[in-house]
Amino acid sequence: MNDESTSIRVERRAAVGTITLDRPERFNSLDVQTAQDLRRAGLALARDESIRCVVLRGRAEVFCSGVDLKYVHEGGRRDELTYLMPDAVGTEAASFGAIFKQVLEYINSTISEIRRAPKPFVAAVEGVSAAGGLGLALCCDLVVASELATFEWAYGKTGLSGAESATFLLPKLIGLRGALDLSLLSPRLDARAAFARGLVSAVYEAADFEFEVASLATRLASGPTAAFARQKRLLNRAAGMDALEAHLDAEVAELVECADSDEFATGLERFVGGRRRKKDG
Repeated sequence: MNDESTSIRVERRAAVGTITLDRPERFNSLDVQTAQDLRRAGLALARDESIRCVVLRGRAEVFCSGVDLKYVHEGGRRDELTYLMPDAVGTEAASFGAIFKQVLEYINSTISEIRRAPKPFVAAVEGVSAAGGLGLALCCDLVVASELATFEWAYGKTGLSGAESATFLLPKLIGLRGALDLSLLSPRLDARAAFARGLVSAVYEAADFEFEVASLATRLASGPTAAFARQKRLLNRAAGMDALEAHLDAEVAELVECADSDEFATGLERFVGGRRRKKDG
């Protein structure tokens, strides 16, 4: 079974559900509509008892690049921005922070659902995973990567503080020192380097990636789902995941302040200008 959405594709094969970010023209980034669709897909598969494993992936060459900065730069869409925050958008254009907050409301709801889901979620990363895309990958139970995948913090390129669970999960996965290294220096890690740092569960050859992802998902879907659910609850508790939602709120508050600063405005103009030059070239 295949469900079509604007930029999110949902496929069900036996007991495996697959969510694909399908917005290649925007590097699989998330505007309000795409974030809404992702949340809807995540909720549906997380709560569908016939689905025993979920794979989250993007179109080849890009997993996800986070919030759509072009959408933010252009001021978003008024009808979308007034849905959750009717008082945040008046006659004047919405602030950058208000636009980010609207998108992050849906992304963070998806992240919380993935962590609560009584089944394994697998991030299958074939290409670029940057900024919010990194957070989306890390919040899954397993992260598998093609040898062509890359992982990058990237928030600092436009003067943002980090969100989408990245500041919560990185210290837990690789320790405080490693998290500071990745966030302050923002190296672009290839798949093998990400594996060495503990960000990735396995790296597969590009030619074998589809087969390996399907085999892993089938293996998990054939496993003891009820036991997996209990294991996940216990491990979440041991890792302090009960604090995740409060931390997500704190991430949003900090990022909104960054987004409404002159530093971000300058970084955003530089980012959008760079993309225009690449397109024109």
